[in-house]
Amino acid sequence: MSVQLNNKNYIERVYAAVLGKIIGVYLGRPFEGWTYKRIMSEIGEIRYYVNKKFNLPIVLTDDDICGTFTFLRTIADNNYDLGITPDQIGMSLLNYLIENRTVFWWGGFGNSTEHTAYLRLKNGVKAPMSGSIKLNGKIVAESIGAQIFIDGWALISPGDPELAADLAKRAASVTHDGEAIYAAQVIAAMESYAFIESNINKLLDTAVNLISKNTFVYKLIDDIRMWHAKENNWHKTRKLIEKNYGYEKFQGNSHIIPNHGLIILGLLYGNGDFQKSLTITNTSGWDTDCNSGNLGCLLGIRNGLACFEGGLDWRGPVRDRLYLSTADGGRAITDAVIETYNIVNIYYRINRKNTINPKNGAKFHFELPGSVQGFYTDQDSKTKAVVKIENVKGHSKKGLRSLAIHYKDLNPNKNFELATQTFMNLEAANMPHYMLMSSPTLYSGQIIKMGISADPDNKHTVISFLYIKIYNPNDNLIKIYGPQIELVPGIYREVSWKVVKTNGLPIAEIGIEIKSNNSTSGVIYLDYLTWGGSPDIVLKNQGSSGNMWHRAWINGFDKLILDSSKFFRVVQNNGTGLLIHGSNDWKDYQVTAVVKPYLAKSFGICARVQGMRRYYALLLCNDGTARLMKASSTNKTLSKSMFVLEFGKKYDFSIKVNKDKIIAKINNNIIFKIKDNDNPLLSGGIALICEEGCIDINTIKVEPIK
Repeated sequence: MSVQLNNKNYIERVYAAVLGKIIGVYLGRPFEGWTYKRIMSEIGEIRYYVNKKFNLPIVLTDDDICGTFTFLRTIADNNYDLGITPDQIGMSLLNYLIENRTVFWWGGFGNSTEHTAYLRLKNGVKAPMSGSIKLNGKIVAESIGAQIFIDGWALISPGDPELAADLAKRAASVTHDGEAIYAAQVIAAMESYAFIESNINKLLDTAVNLISKNTFVYKLIDDIRMWHAKENNWHKTRKLIEKNYGYEKFQGNSHIIPNHGLIILGLLYGNGDFQKSLTITNTSGWDTDCNSGNLGCLLGIRNGLACFEGGLDWRGPVRDRLYLSTADGGRAITDAVIETYNIVNIYYRINRKNTINPKNGAKFHFELPGSVQGFYTDQDSKTKAVVKIENVKGHSKKGLRSLAIHYKDLNPNKNFELATQTFMNLEAANMPHYMLMSSPTLYSGQIIKMGISADPDNKHTVISFLYIKIYNPNDNLIKIYGPQIELVPGIYREVSWKVVKTNGLPIAEIGIEIKSNNSTSGVIYLDYLTWGGSPDIVLKNQGSSGNMWHRAWINGFDKLILDSSKFFRVVQNNGTGLLIHGSNDWKDYQVTAVVKPYLAKSFGICARVQGMRRYYALLLCNDGTARLMKASSTNKTLSKSMFVLEFGKKYDFSIKVNKDKIIAKINNNIIFKIKDNDNPLLSGGIALICEEGCIDINTIKVEPIK
């Protein structure tokens, strides 16, 4: 089955799906694992965010979100080929995951299904055997994880439930088996079909017809539909699910069957209403964030953005924000709009359509209705003007929409700031349960560009300043101002600013400060904000008690040692470790570093790093060779030469990457100069690399090619 969707309808439904997923996860996260009885006793029916009751932020790092929007990248990493295999998806997991640190619940072999499968993959077992009942047993293989990570495959299969179910099976089999795969196929098929069909019974009929009738999942859905037809009270049907399919009927952690049942319960009794459906599924307990996330995504596709209208403000507290804690740290600080277009463009590339990159690929473009892309204002009434932001039509030279900033009580004593994160804030740095690993998205040397205008009806000109805030060595935020811009009523301004050097300290946020010499009210419109270009940074030990400067690195080593006498010492006991920094939008640059080995099988530096297993590396090896290596679908030595290594001696490494050309130096001597004609890696950050050993690093420099 295939279907044609117009661009606007498809994009907005994907956006609603992404919002539905993250809202559902945030809603269910604070009481994850609770029983229905405990929820009803301590909270009552879950009708809105209850995070304040638990002193938790709404926006959290969560495996359900990280896995969903990360594993889909397998498609892009394999040339947008829909024929991808479970083995290729398994290799993608090894690339984007760091053991015990990112995405999964790392509960140990035989306890955590995903950790068990990861260890199988790491030890050379290929998918789908890595997730199989044959190797891992039914108790481990049939947990909930296959279902919670599955939404992305449906989003690139709009109106094609057969394809969605097939992709879901391939992806789920990497880590799971049996009933877990059937449940994942049902969710993916319903989500895919929901792009073109709103009738809930038709969604269910289509999905269950794609799995065997001789499965628990099929029988479970059949029973719940029968109970629903006879009973109007969802509480009573929930009790029947618990009696016949509850946790006590299944061993292991978060078995798929009980939790799948609660998604079907919310779907049927909610009758398509977002709030009612999520109230039912969350109040019913068990793996609440997982179940709520899948159901929220499905209803987002079915209902579109209307899903969130006419009732409680689901979107306002979230502000589009989400975190992806993976080995690709430059993508950690993201938002629902960015992830929507990533998904949409994967679908378009698969189908050989032109990709869509609003406003010439601007990072913040506000082209989707209601989007604010993480922007916020300080609402301290004593020191700040009163400000409201909203997404509106018009006031854009490059698109159809803009971000309107309504202000009043602006005067010489009250200004305001509009800002968004470019790195983790302190709240996110201390996230409970799932650690956030992140690099900044903005760096010294890059060029910021902005389009902004003042409403023609404004009474006074106001003054705006671009600014960034950096973490100083003690983790305090320091503001650095860019150019001053006069916003004259009715005038559109475009501004650019080359980010000044920050002494290697991470940039935490970017914003606009607005001041006035008069007491005034009015509206200004942010059309777009973006940046690009090569970084110009020197990274070094900040010699302080602060943490944020080194939290900007993605630690893929067994041990990371901080010492004021050096930048880092890293230790890798087995295999290869990486210490990664930077963003996937870095393209052409030169990276240099001084490295001192104490013991190592091989060590060096990397460029264009896209995870733990995708990069170029310049290595010195204990077999008496220097190597230029490319890690991608396989590890390939692009060139090698003789080089006698001495432990305890410092080596000056340099890699210059320019389009498909690579020049590598050691101690300022050109060792390799090649052109990679075989699907070259064209972007990515930098890393230190060591295989089975210990190395010291002093300073690292990344600079534009001269």
